[in-house]
Amino acid sequence: MDRWLRRREPAAHPWHAMGAGLESEKEHAARAAAEMVEDGMSVGLGTGTTVAHLLPALASRRLSIRCTATSPETARLATGLGLHVESFTSARLDMAIDGADQINPQGWLVKGGGGAHTREKLVAVSADRFVVIADSSKPVAALHPPIPLELMEFGLESTLARLGTVRLRDVAHSPDGGVIADFIGEVGDPDDLAAWLEAAPGVVDHGLFPPSLVSTVLVARGVSVERIDFSSR
Repeated sequence: MDRWLRRREPAAHPWHAMGAGLESEKEHAARAAAEMVEDGMSVGLGTGTTVAHLLPALASRRLSIRCTATSPETARLATGLGLHVESFTSARLDMAIDGADQINPQGWLVKGGGGAHTREKLVAVSADRFVVIADSSKPVAALHPPIPLELMEFGLESTLARLGTVRLRDVAHSPDGGVIADFIGEVGDPDDLAAWLEAAPGVVDHGLFPPSLVSTVLVARGVSVERIDFSSR
């Protein structure tokens, strides 16, 4: 994945667009992911601006699929486009598709800019394939703050005092009642930080997603889409 940090002339791509900016890149990556979905699949839908491009691309294929949404907003948008959205009652999903805020060369992700990272991680770990879609600004040399958190309301002041470098967001609670915050301290080794956050009482979940969760990453650069497949899943 080191090669993703270097810009280069894009190759030809079937979804050509003139003057592609980041929003156009999100659309290219989303369309590439939509083409990976097959008739009859159960599909987990993430949350955020890149997924907002995925939903119409997926709806336009007119497949017979069952969708699970990670947020009320995604559920509303998907239903409005005619996608069949149902409660997350299955033990496994065929595929989950979601965006990312950061992607490092080893395949670690930072997610949760929209505050839905707990549900997004649960859907990702339950999918046979987790496909990540991103524009060219998302690959980074090293992960950096903020790292999204979901915290319990109960004992919140105690949790904040123990975590230290955490900033509360001025946003609504998660759909499951959690307080949305961001870890703003040094990230260092993401494996170590993830383990420390997971061991902290009061932390519901964090936005660090390990490479072991990821099946495929699609990064759009201009009018081309680069794809890397991981053998871990």
